[in-house]
Amino acid sequence: MGGTKIHPTAIVSADAALAADVEVGPYALIGAGVSVAARSVIGAHAILERNVRLGTECRIGPGSILGGDPQDLKFKGEETWVEIGDGTVVREYSTINRGTTRSGCTTVGKDCLLMSYVHVAHDCHIGDGVVLSNGVQLAGHVTIDARASVGGMTGVHQFVRIGTLAFVGGFSKVAKDVPPYTRADGNPSRLYGLNTVGLRRHGMPRETVDELKKAYRLFFRSDLNISQAHERAQTELAWPPEVATFVRFIEGSERGVLV
Repeated sequence: MGGTKIHPTAIVSADAALAADVEVGPYALIGAGVSVAARSVIGAHAILERNVRLGTECRIGPGSILGGDPQDLKFKGEETWVEIGDGTVVREYSTINRGTTRSGCTTVGKDCLLMSYVHVAHDCHIGDGVVLSNGVQLAGHVTIDARASVGGMTGVHQFVRIGTLAFVGGFSKVAKDVPPYTRADGNPSRLYGLNTVGLRRHGMPRETVDELKKAYRLFFRSDLNISQAHERAQTELAWPPEVATFVRFIEGSERGVLV
């Protein structure tokens, strides 16, 4: 623990493991089974309750609570975890609950930004580079794929999946899956085309965007059902990897996708 800075008012369990150069702020609480990797910062009054694995160079904002019990009536005290990837920032007063036996863990990937008052419920799985704006509320078992963004005050229903590089507008109600590369908004939410701004910012080639637009029109702006759209896509699209990701997501959706 050489170089680690722990404020004298903080409480750190003897069963916790803190790497070098970790900072722990005033009145923070770090419980049993918690590990904090190098150069991470735990803000004032933050609580890492138990069974939290925190990556390198993470920042946990004041008043946030990680590793609390899942809010699930089926939970009977089983050993479950929260895992946070390197470089992720969790701003003030956010909560991330441990998983249940269904997956054993709630996970947040690398280089994510969870703004103030975000709630991530049990068994959620968030990919790398995801942005959750202020007040986003995720119910249990939500999956958000890499580099997706969710606008402030949005509520996401349990078991919903949001695809990679999708964008969900603020104050939305998301009760079905959001396909990758698309833009959704509203209460209830619906699709509004591709997330062209996000795709451009991430350097997606124009040719790939054009193929995604064709795929979007086939699946969501035609009179075809999913099977018919897939059949047409085999001959009408060039099938870069992004189109394959788009089509597989739609065909594999268990809750159904927004339209």
